[in-house]
Amino acid sequence: MLEATPLDEGWILRHEGASLPAAVPGCVHTDLLAAGVIPDPFLGRNETEVAWVARREWTYERTVDAENADNAADDADRSPHEQTDLVFDGLDTVAEIRLDGRLLGRVRNMHRSHRFDVTGLTGRLTVRFGSAYAEAEAVRVRLGERPGAYAEPYQYLRKMACSFGWDWGPTLVTAGIWRPVRLEHWSTARIARVRPLVSVEDGTGVVELRLDVERTRVEAGLTVEARVGEVVARAELDGSRGVVRLRVPAPELWWPRGYGAQPLYDVEVTLLHGADRLDVWRRRIGFRTVELDTSADAHGSGFTLVVNGERLFARGVNWIPDDVFPSRITRDRYRTRLTQAADAGVDLVRVWGGGIYESEDFYDACDELGLLVWQDFPFACAAYPEEQPLRGEVEAEARENVVRLMPHPSLVLWNGNNENLWGFRDWDWERRLAGDSWGEGYYLGLLPRIVAELDPTRPYTAGSPWSGSWRHHPNDPAHGTHHSWEVWNREDYAGYRLSVPRFVAEFGWQAPPAYATLRRALPGEELAAGSPGMLAHQKADDGDGKLRRGLERHFGFPQGDFDRWHYLTQVNQARAIAAGIEHWRSHWPVCAGTVVWQLNDCWPVTSWAAIDGDGREKPLYHELRRLYADRLLTVREERAGGLAVAVVNQSGETWPGTLTLRRMSVEGDVLGAAEVAFTAGRRAVEAVPVPGELVPEGAKEFLVAEADGVRAWRFCAPDREIPCPRPEFEVALVPGGIEVTARTLVRDLLLQADRLDPAARADRGLVTLLPGERVTIGVEGWENADAAAARAALYCMEPTR
Repeated sequence: MLEATPLDEGWILRHEGASLPAAVPGCVHTDLLAAGVIPDPFLGRNETEVAWVARREWTYERTVDAENADNAADDADRSPHEQTDLVFDGLDTVAEIRLDGRLLGRVRNMHRSHRFDVTGLTGRLTVRFGSAYAEAEAVRVRLGERPGAYAEPYQYLRKMACSFGWDWGPTLVTAGIWRPVRLEHWSTARIARVRPLVSVEDGTGVVELRLDVERTRVEAGLTVEARVGEVVARAELDGSRGVVRLRVPAPELWWPRGYGAQPLYDVEVTLLHGADRLDVWRRRIGFRTVELDTSADAHGSGFTLVVNGERLFARGVNWIPDDVFPSRITRDRYRTRLTQAADAGVDLVRVWGGGIYESEDFYDACDELGLLVWQDFPFACAAYPEEQPLRGEVEAEARENVVRLMPHPSLVLWNGNNENLWGFRDWDWERRLAGDSWGEGYYLGLLPRIVAELDPTRPYTAGSPWSGSWRHHPNDPAHGTHHSWEVWNREDYAGYRLSVPRFVAEFGWQAPPAYATLRRALPGEELAAGSPGMLAHQKADDGDGKLRRGLERHFGFPQGDFDRWHYLTQVNQARAIAAGIEHWRSHWPVCAGTVVWQLNDCWPVTSWAAIDGDGREKPLYHELRRLYADRLLTVREERAGGLAVAVVNQSGETWPGTLTLRRMSVEGDVLGAAEVAFTAGRRAVEAVPVPGELVPEGAKEFLVAEADGVRAWRFCAPDREIPCPRPEFEVALVPGGIEVTARTLVRDLLLQADRLDPAARADRGLVTLLPGERVTIGVEGWENADAAAARAALYCMEPTR
């Protein structure tokens, strides 16, 4: 039987003649940080102080006895294994591996595993890492310059691109043994890979398991036994390959969250030589069907995910690596972050192409939480050479990871790249490349062929954005996926309402992290918009300028008042995302999904994230809970004129109700009211016209629409023009939190719980109250409750004139 011996202890890192303790899995930066050699690069401006680490070579060492590692001294009856392999699940990135001075191999790809036959060897195991910069620059000299969104050479080697910095991430170019390493001892044969093709045919679950084995004895007869629940099947292997097929009667279907349950089935594959069990492969699967409908219609060509025959409006978020040092991301951390996503109403997570293929822990959590996974291949925002040594590495990593991730029912879409097809057309790449390769052969050739060959149960799309063919502009909103960045870069967020893309795969608006996160990240610094530390933790091109212009369109700029600036930028982020999602959801099924940029951060930074680098939830996070709820109301302008309330019902049940409409003044007077009955079908949108006499006029009036506890607001002017009275409210302590009672109109009330205690968390974000209304805000992690402190941590809109 195959046995594994972990090699996660006993490592040292060589540094300037010294031997430092090394953690495996880990990386050079985290080892140097633990040893006190470098400062924490996440704090202050330390990022630049550790840049030298990426330019050095580093060596990891430990002693290995491959011959006897699996045999206990007192186990005299155990037969020695015929072969021992040294297996690295992940090496970052350019490395030379030696055992007892013997060269085992050289590697240059972070995104794949590596296996070496070390049978009978013993001695000192060394893994010497070269500088990723040196490798990338050497490949660039050999293959020629390729354009990219950033000056760093990330497109010249197969490594997590964002470790070279991004417009939300630090430049911390890592090296190290970033995933587990072990010895595997086996005889006769071992399972090299299993491809589970899972489908549902006429209510029966079908599992076709395609098996590849590696042998030490070619003549040995091998049998494979597969089991799913009580269903068992056997097959003889033909050489080194075999196929076993099981039919599971009436399985429970796996559904995305909000559509049904997520039953998972254990699959066990056993490799046998006679009665001897040689190896076992175990995974969990789910029975479901998935399609991608890109058919043409009157609006262009769509992009709609269909799971188990149910057409979905995807409520999505983009995912980046949750730490710039991915080896620090634990199973619990994945679970926490993805549970936050699910609790916000998210049902789709896009694993963005500048990061990594995530660990099994990520996809396991998505399987259990019902989160659909859109998986990018790791290509982002650059022209990638298609020559060797890159092409062979790209194919090897794609083949390995497609097979590795196939068992997960949450995985529903493979995507070739992020923004590279768009970049070729719009970012002057075509002229600059002058015919050189740039990745098109990967996205339109190699990768779809690999997916079709290995994983035909899932759809593939060539890129995001992508219109489906070169007949249309790659970012044409009428065809396929669309990235909406003109709004953040140049326009007011009202621009989101000017079009109805078929699927919005990226859009976003920045805001700083929580106050306590900034205080930890910038110790000793007086916080101010544009201060040196704030600028060091703002990576977007003219990011602060865009934040300022976004504020000035609505509020004016709170010069010299950091607390007000911090609050208003977070309000503006939530409002911007709300403007987009409300508009696009109200136009389902023409628009079939929104994927917010972005869910998470990899360090403390001003960014587009809903959850900051310390795991604290911004107001945007709580706004997503409202925006992605099954039931949503939004007031929209109709093309024919006038206003309508879009009643959005994404639940599986019809929503019959009565819509209460009130035209009000900012002083709280009701100027007109009506009740209108509606019936919104399951997974449907019903537009209810607003009577003309209830349409608000001027800056002093607004409209409130409400049904079954769901509200929508319509103000007719920017905040700086609305003559609101100064907000008045009372604050009282109640069990588990605080209660706020409004005496006037109180807009966008926000409790910044982390100002009470860095560990405190509020259960809601922005809330608007009419005179006389009250809200209870739950607070966790606040030990010394105090009403005065709570009032000081409450922010809301105030009159600007």
